Amino acid sequence: MTETTPTPEAPANEETQVNEAAEATEAADAAHAGEAPETTEAGAVAASTLSPAEVASQLKALFPALFTGMQKPLKLRIQADIQQRAPGRFTKAQLSAFLRRHTGSTGYLIALGKATHRYDLDGQPGDELLEEHRLAAREELKRRRGVQQEREALENQQRNNRAQLLRDFQRTTLTEANFCVLKGLTLEELPGILEIARKEAAERPPEMEQRPREPRPDQRRQPQRREGGGRPGANPSTGPTSAPKAGRRNASR
Repeated sequence: MTETTPTPEAPANEETQVNEAAEATEAADAAHAGEAPETTEAGAVAASTLSPAEVASQLKALFPALFTGMQKPLKLRIQADIQQRAPGRFTKAQLSAFLRRHTGSTGYLIALGKATHRYDLDGQPGDELLEEHRLAAREELKRRRGVQQEREALENQQRNNRAQLLRDFQRTTLTEANFCVLKGLTLEELPGILEIARKEAAERPPEMEQRPREPRPDQRRQPQRREGGGRPGANPSTGPTSAPKAGRRNASR
């Protein structure tokens, strides 16, 4: 059987893309199918019922240095190593399903974009990580961020549209039938949309009450001045008056 490699121009998405680590492990399994240890019928049935999450839990217990803590880029052909170290524990299909999910996770891609080496089952660094694999991980993360931003923008727009629809419905004097015609809805759609809008309005945090701001110390009220300047009590034409000094002698004496 001839192994085919997808061309770089082929479109990829989160559901169909098989990342580089899973591809390598599956290719290694195909090349060494005759060398893989056989499982008993009972063991194969038990392993076939394991979900990827259950496989992950068992791998953490078996190889904590690699599968616990911060995620690490996996050594190529890691699936063959697992089968050798834990013979009969997992089927090839179950490991392949786990590896596709594990190596396609955002956390793994972040680790892949920053690391310099791959790691074996004992958590020890091995082969150097190729730059093309780092770049592929960063590009995928960038694509996912763009998809997430578009999704959030769409959800916000839809939420705003529902809020506006609820406000218009509460103010309208039209019948429900005419209101639906105006908004391009059917009578069957309106109740459900209004119910969602009411729930979203109830969950929306209340707007902060606008309270008057306290004046700053340099903006506190200053004493009023009379027209023409001077302090209160001063004569603007002659200036401030002053009481005669005590004990002042009469100049005529």
